[in-house]
Amino acid sequence: MKPLAEIELTDMVFGGDAIGRMKDNRPVFVPFGIPGEKVRVELIEEKTNFARGRILDILEVSPIRIKPLCRHFGVCGGCHYQHMGYHDQLGFKRSIVADQLRRIGKFTDPSIEPIMVSPDEWNYRNSVQFHVSVSGKLGYEKAGSNQVVEISECHLPMPAIDAAWPHLEIDPKSGIERVTLREGADADLLLVLEGKGDTAPEFEVDFPLSAVYLGSGSELTLSGDPYTVMQVKGRNFVVSAGSFFQVNNSQAEKMVELVLKLLEPTGRDTVLDCYSGAGLFSAFLAPLIQKVIGVELSESACNDYAQNLNEFDNVELYIGSAEQILPSLAVKPSKVVVDPPRAGLEKRALDALVKMAPERIVYVSCDPSTFARDARKIVDAGYDLKLITPLDLFPQTYHIELVSLFEQNNMLPVQ
Repeated sequence: MKPLAEIELTDMVFGGDAIGRMKDNRPVFVPFGIPGEKVRVELIEEKTNFARGRILDILEVSPIRIKPLCRHFGVCGGCHYQHMGYHDQLGFKRSIVADQLRRIGKFTDPSIEPIMVSPDEWNYRNSVQFHVSVSGKLGYEKAGSNQVVEISECHLPMPAIDAAWPHLEIDPKSGIERVTLREGADADLLLVLEGKGDTAPEFEVDFPLSAVYLGSGSELTLSGDPYTVMQVKGRNFVVSAGSFFQVNNSQAEKMVELVLKLLEPTGRDTVLDCYSGAGLFSAFLAPLIQKVIGVELSESACNDYAQNLNEFDNVELYIGSAEQILPSLAVKPSKVVVDPPRAGLEKRALDALVKMAPERIVYVSCDPSTFARDARKIVDAGYDLKLITPLDLFPQTYHIELVSLFEQNNMLPVQ
């Protein structure tokens, strides 16, 4: 039997857990807790400098705790905050951003704007990835493990996805490991089946949708088109099965507006759009500036970018990783927007970026911890961190997006 402990929870931390301390002062990370609660936990992991606990009983219940909407909450790893109201979720997210900046980035008084609230707390995701259980049922990975939790409901997908996914039947012998549904303009659906084999499984569907099979080295169109048309601010974007796109449409619009506001693009500017994806920012920048330079590694996203910006003749696209392209890039951009994955900016990419000495850097981040690390390096290289605006693209989860502005201060970097 695993050891038990009574813990007073004091804070929320990035990753969805509440935190308290053991009698020996070790921090204990507790999923689905709320600061102010006293809980009895089973210690499922113990290290010399921390522990992880699973709630057995809530001895003192927080007044903000509410009944989760979904029956799978607490077992499924898809949501982390359904046990508190949306206003309380936002408050914790903003405080977590501030904590990461202070603790990791060593910023004593970071300028954090009010969080941009999602208009939809539920049914906001235009793309959902399911895992397939050994019996062929759809589900999500259990929190902290690779075990698939079969589900009978989910309140995050947009309506067309929500109506379609319960009708999907997967043969457990088909080799399909993941199933993604993406909802585009006019509620068009794209189904993406992923497996390790290069031969597509038998496929049959009795309602209209496009479908693609992605194998280890193949992409096969099973029906319809191998892409979705997404719409942001009245503009259509072709997004292929293997390409990334923001999952919250209304918040993607706010993000575009904020990036443009912070960049203050003019007709004289050359703007570097690094990790450009399918061209979400570039498409709105191109009509306003002298030149856009996109940098993107994903082959499918590059193909989408070329199609989505085909109407412009002031756009260049470099295919490769940021750390490969930026050190040898001949053009010096006047302004830069970067939107890296959760790992943040690779060192060679960051070093090359600040060496270009653009006037402004707008950094879009989906991970406040790696952002705090990178922000410290950018500031030490001669930039001021002017502001940070959190956007909530992922209600009911711990995830938080940040859009920040760095301006060159013309001071020598700290040696």
